[in-house]
Amino acid sequence: MNTSRLSNDLKQQNHFRQQMLDRRGFLASTCTGLSSIALSALVTNDGANASQFPKIDPTNPQKNRPSHFSPKAKNVVVIFCAGACSQLETYDYKPELVKRDGLSFDGAPAVTFQGPSGNLAKPQYNFRPRGECGKMVSEMIPHLGDLVDDIAFVHSLTSKSNTHGPAENFLSTGFTLDGFPSIGSWVTYALGSENQNLPAFVAIPDPRGVPQASVNNWGPGFLPAFFQGTAFNASQPIGNLAAPSHVSHEANLAARALLNEINQEHLQRNPLDSQLSARIASYELAARMQLSVPEISDIQSESEATLRMYGADSKNETKASFAKNCILARRLIEKGVRFVQLFNGAYASGGKLNWDGHQKLREQYDVHGDILDQPVAALFKDLKQRGLLEDTLVVWCTEFGRMPMFQKGAQGRDHNPLGFTAWLGGAGIRPGTSYGKTDELGYKAVENVLSVHDLNATILHLLGLEHTRLTFRHNGIERRLTDVHGHVIHEILH
Repeated sequence: MNTSRLSNDLKQQNHFRQQMLDRRGFLASTCTGLSSIALSALVTNDGANASQFPKIDPTNPQKNRPSHFSPKAKNVVVIFCAGACSQLETYDYKPELVKRDGLSFDGAPAVTFQGPSGNLAKPQYNFRPRGECGKMVSEMIPHLGDLVDDIAFVHSLTSKSNTHGPAENFLSTGFTLDGFPSIGSWVTYALGSENQNLPAFVAIPDPRGVPQASVNNWGPGFLPAFFQGTAFNASQPIGNLAAPSHVSHEANLAARALLNEINQEHLQRNPLDSQLSARIASYELAARMQLSVPEISDIQSESEATLRMYGADSKNETKASFAKNCILARRLIEKGVRFVQLFNGAYASGGKLNWDGHQKLREQYDVHGDILDQPVAALFKDLKQRGLLEDTLVVWCTEFGRMPMFQKGAQGRDHNPLGFTAWLGGAGIRPGTSYGKTDELGYKAVENVLSVHDLNATILHLLGLEHTRLTFRHNGIERRLTDVHGHVIHEILH
């Protein structure tokens, strides 16, 4: 054996031992080891995230998918009152505000969103106890007052914005900025749909128009475009579904069959092109909608008793049209549509077409309350009597509340994101309950203060979705509906 080589090997071993025993060498080796452990954990977590739900089949992105855990609800109806419906004129009764009507409000901001603050103003409608639970509800909404024993109120919501557009974004997407997916898109991305002939997510605009944030409320943001909401209502059905008058039914079917054959041939030549598969699936859904949408939109096929119950026979054309939208919402839920977003109110300055009651709140709310009350109450009761409420969650919401004082020189209330009300009913909800509280004047939430993130986390929970696990990687960030916030409001759940 070469003694020189052996001597060199021994020297190297001794040098290595000295390094290991040396304090700097030991710490350096330890840091390397910890880095390896951290890297291993990251790789493991990435693997777990990669394998977790949802797995989208590009050939059928609408396919029904399993939830994270057993859900209480299968479908959702969100009733969105655009323009910021006042909590003080609806569900948040404040007797102290009645006592102090016309007095100055010490501690109130001198200037609010639109200008200087005026004096405190009592609710513009009387309240009375309703149902067995005795919930105080405004006489502006007598039909909705009938529901108090079936729903749970949340009185301590807060928003991040006092401006309609960003606040609508926040309510619908969890972010005040544009470009983020709406809650309906998140839900359909996660769960798909039970009906393959209708969109999984339908937005029903008010007959007077769309809300201020418009399509952001039902847009897909950075999620695949397939999961955006499809917008139509009872008076404005989806356009361009019917074939041109000069094309016969037989010719239309033959053209579709040929197109399908060509698509499938192209797909076989490009089996790994998921965008192509999704595009084909989207066109195929549109073809099926040619038959399903006209049928689902045929409101006149309802009985006279049903039309009358909803108020669809009203001489008030706006109320009748909104009532038909409510019937459409019920028909969509009956057919298994996963998420229905029903809007009450449209974008307009001065509150003439929505709940933005700055100038003459009582005069404006007399109009809006009548349009909202009977149709929405009928929708809820109809879902219940048909057994659909057992699997359907109904949510009533608005983007923020309103101030307890009038604006200076006006008879209306300014924007207030510090405390407002929403309610939930149906699958998984503990009925006849109230959670959270604003102060004695209804100015800001003071008890069990909640964010819109908490409301959205609760909606996802009832659908069997853990809001921290429902993510989508965008620009290197694992994005989610609730950002890095949100807690489930277990106190209002069964």
